[in-house]
Amino acid sequence: MSTTTSSQEQRAAINLVDRRPARGGINGTFLWIEIKRLLRNRRSLIFTIAVPAIFFAVFGLSNKDQMLPGGQHSYGEYILISLTVYAAMTSATASGAQVAVERAQGWSRQLRLTPLQPGAYITIKAIAALVMSFIAVVAQFVIGALFGVHLDAGTMIAAGLAAWLGSLVFAALGLMAGYLMPSQNVMQLLGPALAILAMLGGLFMPVEIMGDTFVQIAKWTPAYGIGQIARSPLTQEWDWLWVLNAAVWLVVFVAGAALAFRRDTKRV
Repeated sequence: MSTTTSSQEQRAAINLVDRRPARGGINGTFLWIEIKRLLRNRRSLIFTIAVPAIFFAVFGLSNKDQMLPGGQHSYGEYILISLTVYAAMTSATASGAQVAVERAQGWSRQLRLTPLQPGAYITIKAIAALVMSFIAVVAQFVIGALFGVHLDAGTMIAAGLAAWLGSLVFAALGLMAGYLMPSQNVMQLLGPALAILAMLGGLFMPVEIMGDTFVQIAKWTPAYGIGQIARSPLTQEWDWLWVLNAAVWLVVFVAGAALAFRRDTKRV
């Protein structure tokens, strides 16, 4: 009798250990908690909404009605879409980089003691980053309208979707940086780096007006492909190399984030 009871207890213990949460642990409650944590970060919200608005005032407001070569669209429309991409990428990067703060506070260590799967954790981070970048995209179009730059509905929706979905590239960059850098330095380093990438990628001004050298450099930067795709509804131009640019950088940053995550996990 005691042998039978012992076997039943062992089987129950094995079943308990092997039990995995549905969808790896992805659930609405955890996602909502993550989104609320991001919304409470006032510094990130200011950086996401206010800084691109300031850049628009600096780079686009003075000549927003000037027509670009070809005479089909204005400089203000071009810069509005470009800075919407910039707002989405900074928001997504900051959201992903919050993992550095969680690591410093011990939250990541606590989560590893739960049945939550690593893939589910990364997925929750990516969805939360998309939520924040969506807010950034909407905010920039509202700011643009307040400055007197109005896009037709089709162009605005298509450009906004491109900027929003393209922000996944930078959410992966944020996650990678969050696992590699200490919390006190991550955004101090990423902020200027993103501004440089935006400038090289043609988000502050068309790279064509900066010369052929900048055009060639821009084509290798992660902001270039997404910016070109987002502006394509306005410019009526298309090149599949832009998609390749965005896809390659997404793979690079996702792979980097996965490697950094594994290295961080081994320390526990």
